[in-house]
Order: sequence, then structure tokens, then C-alpha cells
Amino acid sequence: MNSWIDALAELQHKGEPCVLVTIIEERGSTPRNAGSKMVVSQERLYDTIGGGHLEYKAQQIAREMLENRVRETRLERFSLGASLGQCCGGATVLLFEPMGQPQAHIAVFGAGHVGRALVPLLAALPCRVRWIDSRVAEFPTQVPQGVECLVNDEVVDEVANMPAGSYFIVMTHDHRLDLELTAAILARDDFTYFGLIGSKSKRAKFEHRLRDRGVRPEAVQRMRCPMGIAEVKGKLPVEIAVSIAGEIIATYNARFGEKIRDGEKPVPMLIPASRRS
Repeated sequence: MNSWIDALAELQHKGEPCVLVTIIEERGSTPRNAGSKMVVSQERLYDTIGGGHLEYKAQQIAREMLENRVRETRLERFSLGASLGQCCGGATVLLFEPMGQPQAHIAVFGAGHVGRALVPLLAALPCRVRWIDSRVAEFPTQVPQGVECLVNDEVVDEVANMPAGSYFIVMTHDHRLDLELTAAILARDDFTYFGLIGSKSKRAKFEHRLRDRGVRPEAVQRMRCPMGIAEVKGKLPVEIAVSIAGEIIATYNARFGEKIRDGEKPVPMLIPASRRS
């Protein structure tokens, strides 16, 4: 995959941030004409703006922008002379455009009826969804784009594989597995949202068992169980799924601009910038 446009499409599909570098002005002798582009990701370079030290400097700038999560565009002018290690003698102006907004990471544990109704709703949002179950036969043959299905006999191990600030939704077929997942998620204490499917009675039982395990009461209070928007009533899988998806979106938007514990990465939003005001 060498073409910048193919690379951009693939990186955006994977939710991987990158920087699009474009020559927007050329004066005198330059290695490539205005309009030439390349894409810089954290690991790779796609296409070219002419090679040499100019391209090396452009990569440096782009990767610094990725490292610092810069969202604003940037213009840089370069003289293609001895100071840059080039011999063209001309000058060029480069536009650096960060591409790929931060996305929420959502782990859905359980591929039962509600999971199959919920995941397509989440997949329609700007999220990266991991759908996890030990039963491969429970996953549908057609999975929405942007959803990663993970089959693992040790489902609880997948909790540790999610990044800080993730959203966790637990709705497996086994209450004992739900309890183990709950304990693992609460032990992390770096999540944005944790919802557990179940009734108030299930919550009371889990609170008692978690207390016996030494889980702090303030950690347990972060658990949403029952989860979902209370006003969206109904017992059909799709009704429950809509309620849960609504609560996820509400959590996103209520936390606009907040930082997660490391103080660096902003909590991403689901609604477009034009509507946030």
C-alpha cells in the first residue's frame, strides 16, 4: 500500500491517527510539484514528497504532532539549500494536517441476544469496539465494520488488554464470569464507564461478594448496574440495547474535555464539534 489516498483510507478504517503532508507552494527548483502528498503514521511513511532531508524533516514534524496529539494544522516553509542538505535551490511550503480524531475504546463482553443488538449501534458511532466471548458460534456471520471479534477461553484476560479510559460493558451468559470480569475491571480503576447487565437484586449480590473480596466501596459505586437510561423501558433486546447505547453517549458528552488519570489524553466525544456548544 504505497498510495497516500489508499493509506489514508486504510488508517482511518483502523482508527489509527496520522498526518497528511501536502506541498502547497513551490518556488524555483523543487523535487516534487505543488499538490504532492504523503501520509505519516507512527510507524510508517506512505508515498513521497520528494525524499531527501526535506522528507526526513517533514516526518520528524509529523511524528512530533502525533506524539503530542496536536489537532491543529501547521504550515512550514523550507529553503532547499545547504542548510537543509538539499541542492535544489528552490523553496517549498508544506501543510501538515492531523487526521483521525481520538476514538473511544469499548469492550463488549458477551455475544448473546442483547450483545447482538447493541454492537451494531455502537459500531455506527466513532468508536473502536472489541466484542469478546468464549463461544465462537455466538457471533453472527456478518459483523459490522469497525468491530473486532475476539474469541478467548480466558475472557477475563481481555480486560487488561484495553487502554486506559476505556468503556466496559459486561453482559455474558454466566453470572460467575460476570463477577470475575467485574472484579478485574474495578481493580483497574482507570475506566471511563463500566456497565453490568442485571437487576437491582443482582447488584446487591455482587456488592456483597465484592466487599468480601476487599473491593473498595467507592470503586463499586462506579459500576452501573442496572445499566442504561431508566426512561427507555422495555425488555426486548433492541430496547435494552438502545437504552445502553444512550447511556454511553450521555457519558461521552457529559465528560467533554476531561482528562483521564495520566493527565494527557482527552476523553473523546461522540457528537460533532458543531453541536457541542
